[in-house]
Amino acid sequence: MKSILEESTHSHESNSILEPTIFWRISEDIPKILSWCLMFFSLLIPLGLWFVATEYLSIDTIFLPSPLDVGKAFISLWSKGFLLEDVWASFARVSIGFILSALVALPLGILMGAFASIRSLFEPIIGVVRYMPAPAFIPLLIIYLGIGEEPKIALIFIGTVFFNILMIMDAVKFVPKDLIETTYTLGGMRWQVLAQVITPYIVPSIIDTFRINIATSWNLVVIAELVAASEGLGKRIILAQKFLKTDEIFVCLIVLGLIGFCLDLFFRLLLRTTCKWALD
Repeated sequence: MKSILEESTHSHESNSILEPTIFWRISEDIPKILSWCLMFFSLLIPLGLWFVATEYLSIDTIFLPSPLDVGKAFISLWSKGFLLEDVWASFARVSIGFILSALVALPLGILMGAFASIRSLFEPIIGVVRYMPAPAFIPLLIIYLGIGEEPKIALIFIGTVFFNILMIMDAVKFVPKDLIETTYTLGGMRWQVLAQVITPYIVPSIIDTFRINIATSWNLVVIAELVAASEGLGKRIILAQKFLKTDEIFVCLIVLGLIGFCLDLFFRLLLRTTCKWALD
């Protein structure tokens, strides 16, 4: 009896030793307080290293301005109205270009995923064009559309539409065949399968697709504004570089990061509120 108890205790201790801590458990949630602490430190540590580097190391401010200098530059750009104008200009371009991309990608991606004939018709040309770097189209877009808003919006459209189409198409492929066959068994038509089975099923994947690819839109709008623009965050960056205002470049980069973070939170919230069934 004593040996059995000892073996049981030893086995329990061994399992306790082998069991990973909360921090290292695979595919399991962590306590909210731990999550918030980790997020806080993910921001605090880089900011602290930045502050220490600029305060205690002999680094020229042209190469690395201090957080205080960047804060002053932010206040200056905001008070003059430049920052708000630039953010709005870039945001409008991204919104229009990405919405146009989504309007094309949604129906075409669903049709390509659902019908092998449509997929065979469009996938080869999309597969070729998507490997062409979007910025390489800038000279042609300027020749065709001028130097106004149209080439910037077109660049965002070209740079995102093909990835949106292919990712939505792949999402359709993972719709269970049982759902489709059951719909036909119950007398459903093809349009009902598309509208009432496939489309609702892939809504979470569509939201994730847009959440991922909208980051590309912001990369492209900055590139477009570096080439030809009167306002925008990309234009502000190139002006700051021209006059060696590194602090303003940091301001624009931080603002871009914050915008991206807010958009990511928006899509995550949209997923949680509209697709609760997919998160269970």
